[in-house]
Amino acid sequence: MGQETGLFVYGIVPSDVEPTPDAPGVGDPPGEVRAIRHGELAALVSEVGLEEPLGRPADLTAYQELLDGTAAVAPVLPVRFGTVVTGPDAVADLLQAHHERFAAALDELENRVEYVVHGRYEERELIGDVLADDPSAADLARQVRGQPEEATRPERIRLGEMISQAVELRREAENRQVLDAVAGLVVDSVARAPSSELDAVHLAFLVDADRADDFVDALERYAGQRGNLVRLRLLGPHAPYDFVDAHQLVG
Repeated sequence: MGQETGLFVYGIVPSDVEPTPDAPGVGDPPGEVRAIRHGELAALVSEVGLEEPLGRPADLTAYQELLDGTAAVAPVLPVRFGTVVTGPDAVADLLQAHHERFAAALDELENRVEYVVHGRYEERELIGDVLADDPSAADLARQVRGQPEEATRPERIRLGEMISQAVELRREAENRQVLDAVAGLVVDSVARAPSSELDAVHLAFLVDADRADDFVDALERYAGQRGNLVRLRLLGPHAPYDFVDAHQLVG
């Protein structure tokens, strides 16, 4: 008996969108991506075995590359990674039941893409700045310098707490400064959780495609102002993962 299969759903797009040619889907071997259409909408899907484990790095890469490639040419509503339905009828039912909401959301996303700004402090520069700004922390640093860890454990713990608190305050300020730097150039923004204790900024932006160059220029100017303190990375353009997904519109 052959393995039972279902359809992995990547995203919702306008009905005239064709899947990216030769785009590999999830699974091993990768499934062929196709579109299932209903009215003004289509869902990008590929066949997967119902007992097949998903979540390999290659699966997540295939999911993101398909949606990001689609977002470069058409609006797309990402469907949460790992969503599998029983077959074409289930996909058509989903599109029919939520047609108006999906269509309205796609209209809102027309010619818009997501960028992610991720900045990380250079540790040596950061600690130097914190100690220069806080005499109490600087005094603790002098007390523990060159001393055995066991003998200065309370002081080291306190110093670590002071530096951590200072980084949190600086991170809040850094996020506000980045938002100010791109004010008027973005449609929306979302703060992402820090991925490291040295994170300076982690923000997602929804940007009109025709303002993308101005947005990038503004960030480059900001990065230049931060010198050696912050290493800033710009990721994108992406599908609008942080701003909408089909699951948010269902219910």
